[in-house]
Formats: sequence, structure tokens, C-alpha cells
Amino acid sequence: MSMNWFVLRVQSGREESVMDGLRKRIQLAGAEDKVGRILVPKESVTEIKGGKRRVVEKKLYAGYVMVELETDDKGAISDDIWYLVRETPGIGDFVGSNNKPTPMTDEEVEKMLGLAEKKEEEEPQLKIDFSPGENVKILEGPFENFDGVVDDVNQQKGLVKVIVTIFGRATPVELEYWKVEST
Repeated sequence: MSMNWFVLRVQSGREESVMDGLRKRIQLAGAEDKVGRILVPKESVTEIKGGKRRVVEKKLYAGYVMVELETDDKGAISDDIWYLVRETPGIGDFVGSNNKPTPMTDEEVEKMLGLAEKKEEEEPQLKIDFSPGENVKILEGPFENFDGVVDDVNQQKGLVKVIVTIFGRATPVELEYWKVEST
């Protein structure tokens, strides 16, 4: 017997409560030895709303929960564990083909676990909600109250390149992302 990771489809927005419900059902059934870790992979993202900077947790895969289950030599889940997981409120079904749960590959597991572990160690990433071609207004600096069009977004540096028309010429201006707003 070995442990393999499986992906469960769940109601989007209820991943945490479904995960907690599954843990409780496993405890009540006394099946802790047949179920390993249960995860909702997340990353920390820095957002600025209303001029205030805050770190929020974002789900990497909304609508999915990853669960590590005991399998036989052929990679199949025992019927009692399959029913226990499937009948948990909020769980749709296992991801797989022909109504048969398909375990995640080693590469997928490493990527998922690596992402989750790496994201905890790293500084939270900036989330800049501007895209090229978007119309914006400059809020401060020498070009205050000018309108422009976003040309490029640099997530790592937190900069937005805006094309502004000055004296009839299109001029690129690099600004910190909090100095512009969508119009």
C-alpha cells in the first residue's frame, strides 16, 4: 500500500469548509491511517486597495482540493475510502477519466507542494490590476490629472508604463502603480 495524491472538485468558494468537513468525516470513521494530507494550495499576494497595502491569501486552484489517499499496488483507492470522500458534503467528484479517480503525477505533486512551500517562504507578490491598453488617470507627480493608456506593467518592480500625450506627442512615463487609477 502506498499514498497517492488526488484532486477533488468542490464547490468554488467553499474549499476550506469542505476540507474541514472531510477531515471530520475521516476522524469519525477512524480512517486517519488511510488518508494523508488534505490541501487547498494558496499563495500570498500584496494588494493595494483604497491606498492601503495588505497581504491576502489567494487560492491557486479555485474549486479544487488536493487529498493524499492510500492506494493499492495498481493505484486504486479502496471502496470504503472512495465512498467516504465522495459522500462528503460539498465534494463533487474526483478528477479522472471514465469516472475513475486518476492520481496526480509526481511532477504535478512536486509542482503543487513546491509552489505551496515556496510561496510561504517568499515575499508576497504584488498584484497590479492594470493591463496594456487600459485607460488610466495619473493621480500624483508632475503629470497629475493627465489621462493615458497603459503600455506595460512590471509586476516585480511595481511600475506601470503609461503613454501620455504631451504637446501633441505620445510620451511614455513610468510610474509606481499606486499613482494611477482606472478611468
